[in-house]
Amino acid sequence: MIAETVCSAVAAAGLGIAAVTAYRKRYLSAARIAAYALVPLGLVMTGVVEWLADTAFSPTAWAGFGVLGAAWLLLASTRAVERRRGVGTRKERKEAARAGRTGPVAPAASAPSLGSGSRPAARPAAPQDDFSDIEAILKKHGI
Repeated sequence: MIAETVCSAVAAAGLGIAAVTAYRKRYLSAARIAAYALVPLGLVMTGVVEWLADTAFSPTAWAGFGVLGAAWLLLASTRAVERRRGVGTRKERKEAARAGRTGPVAPAASAPSLGSGSRPAARPAAPQDDFSDIEAILKKHGI
C-alpha cells in the first residue's frame, strides 16, 4: 500500500514538472518528462508493484533467485573450464565431430592438424659481430 502511494506521488510530481516545462515552451522535454512520470502510475495500475512487493518479502521467491544464481554460476564455470582446456569453439567441436576426430590431431595425421596455415620454419639466429644495421640507421639520420 505504501509503494502504491509513493508511485502515485512520484507520478503526480513528474506531471507537475512536465506542466511547468511546457509552460516554458519546451514541449519536447515536457512530453518526455510526462512519459517518464506516467511509468510508475502504470506499474501501480497493472499490479506490477504489488507483485514486486509480494515477491520481495517472500522467502520462496528469494530461494528461487538463489537457485537461478547457482545455475548461472554452474554454466559460467563450465564455460570457463571449457575455454581454459582449449577445447575450441562450438563450431570447431562440431567440425571435429563430423570429421570423426576426438582430440586436437586426427589419429592418422602426419601433418599438423591446423592445415596449410602453419608457421614458417624458424631461422637460426646468425651471430652478427658487425654492426651494419646500426651503422645504416646512423647514416640514415646523418650521424
